[in-house]
Order: sequence, then C-alpha cells, then structure tokens
Amino acid sequence: MCNFIIIISSACCLILSACAGRAPEEASLRLKPASYDDLPGWNAEDFAGFTDAFGRSCERILKQAPEKTFGPDGIGGTYGDWQPACRAMPTADNTKLYIEQWFNPYLATGSGAEKGLFTGYYEASLHGSKTRRGSYRHPLYKRPDDLVMVDLGEFRDELKGQRIAGRVIDARLRPYEDRASITSGNWPHNDKVLAWVDSPVDSFFLHIQGSGRILLDNGEQMRVGYDGQNGHVYYAVGRELIKRGELTKENVSMQAIRQWMADHPGQADEIMNTNRSYVFFRELTEDGPEGGEGVALTPLRSLAIDRSKMPYGTPVWLDIPEPSSGETPLRRLMVAQDTGGAIRGPVRGDVFWGYGPQAENMAGKMKAEGRYWLLLPKTVRR
Repeated sequence: MCNFIIIISSACCLILSACAGRAPEEASLRLKPASYDDLPGWNAEDFAGFTDAFGRSCERILKQAPEKTFGPDGIGGTYGDWQPACRAMPTADNTKLYIEQWFNPYLATGSGAEKGLFTGYYEASLHGSKTRRGSYRHPLYKRPDDLVMVDLGEFRDELKGQRIAGRVIDARLRPYEDRASITSGNWPHNDKVLAWVDSPVDSFFLHIQGSGRILLDNGEQMRVGYDGQNGHVYYAVGRELIKRGELTKENVSMQAIRQWMADHPGQADEIMNTNRSYVFFRELTEDGPEGGEGVALTPLRSLAIDRSKMPYGTPVWLDIPEPSSGETPLRRLMVAQDTGGAIRGPVRGDVFWGYGPQAENMAGKMKAEGRYWLLLPKTVRR
C-alpha cells in the first residue's frame, strides 16, 4: 500500500534481518509447469472477491500497448497475451472455470527452492486531528515538493525494482534528511502536515504498513496512503531489538515490538530512529488503500511481491500450510498488486489482510514458509 512500499508493510519489515536490504546476490525466479491438480486446496476455493481484485488489474492491463512485454524479462509474455483474458473475465460464479480455461499454473522457485517467506500487512488505524492541539502533536507529513524519486529500472534493465530518492542541490541529487531529522523538525518542510496524530508509535507503524485510516477528533475519517519515501534504506527495528538482546528471534512480532515500546517509552524514539527511512502520505479518496500497481487493494486477494521478479497483475495461487502458529492453511487465489522495500526474492510475498483488529492481529504475527504458483495466459510459452 507498499506505491513503493507499501507496501514496506509487513511483520518481516519489523522482524527479520533479511529484510534490511537487498542481498548481494539474489536467486532468479524460475517457473516449472504444473497442473491444477498440483495446487493444494484448489477445488475448495470459493474465489469470492477475486474478480473484483483482478478486474482492477485488468483495467490497467487493457490500457497498455499489446506488444509491450509483461514483467521483467518478458516472464509473462506481452500485454497482448493478457488482454483477451481480461476482456473475457466472467461473473464471480464462473471464476474457477474461467481461470482453468484461460491460464496455466507454474510453480515458482528460486535456486531450486520451492518454499519462501510469507508475511502480512494491514491498513493501520490512528487517532488524529487536522489541527495541532492537545495530544494531537505528532505530524504526518505530505510529500515535499523537492523530493525526487528515481526508478532506476527506467535507466537500466538490471536495476528494475530498485529506487533511490533525494533532493537536487547544485544540479546534483543529494541524500534527503533521515527519520530522526524529520521527526525532530530539523528539515525545511515542517509546514507540510497532512494531519496530527496522538501517538508516535502508531505513526511509526503507519509508515511500516503504508496506508491507514485516521479517526479524526471531529468524528470524520481520513484514509491516507503512501506518497513517497526519503530514499534511506529500510532497517528493521525488530532486528535491532534482537541485536540488543531485548527480544529473541522466537518471540519477536509486531505485537511484541509494540509492547516493548510501551514498556520503554524513553527509548522508543531512539529505537524507531535506527530505521532512517521515512514515508510521506496523501489523503486517499479511493475505495481502498492503493498498492504499487496503482489500484485499490482487496483484503486477502492482494499480494505484495518483488516486482523485479514478477509483474503486477499476475494471479498467484498461494499455499501457506500454517500462516501463524495454530492457524488454518491459507490457500487461495491472489493478485500481485503491491510491493515493498522488504519484499525481496523469487518466492516471497506479503498478504494484505485489510482493516480492523483482526487484520492487524493476523498480519502482525504472520511469518511462515509457503509456496506459490503463477498463473499465466495459455498463449504464453514457457
């Protein structure tokens, strides 16, 4: 909601050292032909909400030139391969037959490994005001006019999925202020406030999730979403707390990090500032938080992926036997519609759970091994 983050969205962002940045060498995505009989739980799926989610991606797909390649290295063929399937999309009652008629499944692997890490994210909830008063004294900033964000993939194919950001000074792109400078007001744009909230910790978690709803003091609700990032590399505060011996790999979770900050209010700011990344927001008027694809996300149908490996708009069959301890398997058809700074690798995903206490609970504790299959149009030859 991941926008570039957004996704930056998951429990992994908070927890795992692997999320701190791109590894020096990464496995390539490899696809192995499969059948629908290979997909665990395929015949039990109800497909509710899938056509709504995929339909949003199709609106974008249908606007593209047919000859344009679909995804990195043309892994999904061309947009012309996808457009007939988008035009033929049926009502929800016929989704299973439609998918089997138009698409072939391929098991995703990286360096021969079928399993990878899957985490979750959600739409955050905060309390705030449009004016600074009382407890509402922690600003959420709009994107400043001098922030320049660069998609390096537009310059070199091997840099697809990588971005930098900064400010132009003397005709050169220079680094932007980090989180500590911005939150302390030591930067030139303290007037760029979108809203004031009552909790710096809630604000921090909004930055991680990338989107949220602010319950305003006048009874209204403001939906906000990612609108840029300061260019500093994301660093997981969960990793920092493990490094300091405050938490362990076994007990770290979003909930555990929140509790630690509540128990150590005098150290919370210092811990949060070990993550130099800072996100800027805008008010949203769409039906849902917007993902990196530029479409509204659908709970439990939208998946954040590494877009340097996989194209937006791809249907993905997810198989996570136990998304968190004691939970039932998560086996369902999703759509790659978002990305995030922590989502890296050929078998790596971040499940969007939606809004509310249950979504926050499930996303915060989700950290599991799983597999997925990409569904590509039958005209794509692999």
